[in-house]
Amino acid sequence: MTRILALCWVLLWTLPGIAANNDSPAPLLTTKQRFSMPVYTTVGGRTIKSLQVGWESYGELSQTKDNVILITHYFSANSHAAGKYHPDDAAPGYWDAIIGPGKAIDTNKYFVISVDSLANLGANDPNVITTGPASINPDTGKPYGLDFPVVTIKDFVNVQKAVLESLGITKLHAVVGASMGSMQALEWAASYPDWVPRMISVIGAGKSDAWTTAALEQWAIPIRLDPNWQNGNYYHSQPPLEGLAASLMLITQQALHPDFFNLQGETLGYQPLETGPLNDIRQSHSIVNWLSERAHSRAALMDANHLLYLVRACQLFLAGHGNSLTASMQAVKAKTLFLPAENDLLLMPYMAEAAHEALLTNKKQSVYDELKGQYGHLNGVVNIQQKAADINAFLQN
Repeated sequence: MTRILALCWVLLWTLPGIAANNDSPAPLLTTKQRFSMPVYTTVGGRTIKSLQVGWESYGELSQTKDNVILITHYFSANSHAAGKYHPDDAAPGYWDAIIGPGKAIDTNKYFVISVDSLANLGANDPNVITTGPASINPDTGKPYGLDFPVVTIKDFVNVQKAVLESLGITKLHAVVGASMGSMQALEWAASYPDWVPRMISVIGAGKSDAWTTAALEQWAIPIRLDPNWQNGNYYHSQPPLEGLAASLMLITQQALHPDFFNLQGETLGYQPLETGPLNDIRQSHSIVNWLSERAHSRAALMDANHLLYLVRACQLFLAGHGNSLTASMQAVKAKTLFLPAENDLLLMPYMAEAAHEALLTNKKQSVYDELKGQYGHLNGVVNIQQKAADINAFLQN
């Protein structure tokens, strides 16, 4: 339990940067790279100048450049999907349990690559390279703030495609992603079908339905209500850290499961009639303090406006940008594997099942199975190794 608790706050959608195989004598090492574009035009028709994102890779690109697996990351993550930057790093990337030599996504065989999203939540993290509201607008010399264009999941995919093309890559072996990364993976399969022969969606969805769009809005509200937000113009003053931390508290609880929270409550000695909150309305229960402390500890590396933009990208999501999910799935050529978590309260299994059924309706090859465990949405990382053999077999067929 202690190890999982520590990991749960490394990155927040909230998916932990699980420190699998930490006893390995020779950790997989990687380096953050920088990609630049002079101009990028968004799906909405706006332009972003001097676009920059980070990327990293594991394994070797074959001479024919046909062994590429793209890992698309989740809401609060970045391109650090596996390995370490330095042997002394405390923890490896979030999917180190399944990415590496001899693992399910075998870096002895595949060239594995991942790219930091636009408007990445970790805008203040020195290991993240991203262009978003906190970036300097070349036209004004000031941070974009809310003048930054709205970006979509497809914009994330388009930037990834540009990174791949800069390396001379013209086709993937597979694309694999969790949560918001699963949205990008399915977008790849729908928008660029000739690139994608295999797609794996973990704890994912094919579109943002009415329930999910409204739930995501709750993450944005605390930021907008923080007086320091100033309509997004806070970059030369105090940032809205209280609103951001409140958002992270919501995200964290929704991404976990009551089973996990109740076990953590036992660890803390939680009781409904705790002395502090009984005697003073300004005091909180132990479980609330625990959640708040961890949210505040992460907020400094994140940017509140970036969170708003990521929320909007997820709210706008419909794979393939068709008139319906079924219509969008007509273009898919990939074999697909959906791995939702059976007790996910954030992106509930019916959302992955809907995409799976839309593919079957279009007579596409699709497999559906569910992750198990007590962590809800977090099973997509904490318990991903339970599907390692299935992932490995899928990638080889």
